[in-house]
Amino acid sequence: MGVSPLLDQAESASFDAPELFLQSVPRAMVHRAAVSEVLATGLRRMGEDHYRVGVQWPRSHSYYGRVAGRWHDPMLLAESVRQALLVIAHQEYGVPLGHKFLSSSLDYRIEPDGARLTERPAHILLDIRCRNIKRRGRSISAMDLDVECLRDGVRVGSGAISAQCVPESAYRRLRGERSDNQPGVPIPDAVRPGLVGRTSPFDVVLGVTRIDRVWTLRYDRDHPVLFDHPVDHVPGMVLMEAARQSALAVLGASGGLMVSCESAYQKYVEFDSACLVTATPRPPAGPGVRTVAVSLNQGGATAATCEVQILAV
Repeated sequence: MGVSPLLDQAESASFDAPELFLQSVPRAMVHRAAVSEVLATGLRRMGEDHYRVGVQWPRSHSYYGRVAGRWHDPMLLAESVRQALLVIAHQEYGVPLGHKFLSSSLDYRIEPDGARLTERPAHILLDIRCRNIKRRGRSISAMDLDVECLRDGVRVGSGAISAQCVPESAYRRLRGERSDNQPGVPIPDAVRPGLVGRTSPFDVVLGVTRIDRVWTLRYDRDHPVLFDHPVDHVPGMVLMEAARQSALAVLGASGGLMVSCESAYQKYVEFDSACLVTATPRPPAGPGVRTVAVSLNQGGATAATCEVQILAV
């Protein structure tokens, strides 16, 4: 996922699309209960399987807030890519709103300057190509998105997501008795919030263990952002946040900026047993940015893996 330099004047002008930032899309379109969690603001079809989606990053967010006082949280890019997939699937490919989306991977990369805070919310234009589309009648059953992230006519990042979409009835058959799962394990004690870039234990997703570089996944179904609506398993964004927090902890870089994350999801993380988060730093490849490999394991099997890059501050 490369990042391009400044566009020439003509190409930059082609990305001016103020009409894509006038208002949020309906919250149901991005599977959110709270309007405040909707980032997507507009969609334009550019050609066959080619779209542009506008998103707005707020200057202050209740969970994905400022990093080191000078950057937007790059996790907003990951959530923007996720929401873009949903908007395109529902609006352009006819996927009914009741369908479930099963993501197998979600990646992003951003330049630090692309995440800079200014006096206004950031208007981000996602230039998206859809591929590997599997069709089911008038709808689709799966597709991949390749995303270029632009800000002020400059490519500042990129992303990718792969997902399947299935009807509610098929999803309930797939999940079986787990389709109505509720948390069944006590919430473990949180690690010190300052260790993972947080100020409140309520926002910490790592629980303490006695094993070096290993934590237990910690979550509270009452969290208004991480669990915006009822689900029967731990959402992928919570797993990505656990990867980020474990990387910050193992590097001792609580104010670090997660400039990239490549995540793969092999299994659902269930509510009924502990999930272990293990962080392994890679040897430094150069100054500034450190890479950490994170695995999430439940029931003796790998549920998800993430490779995280942190710009230490």
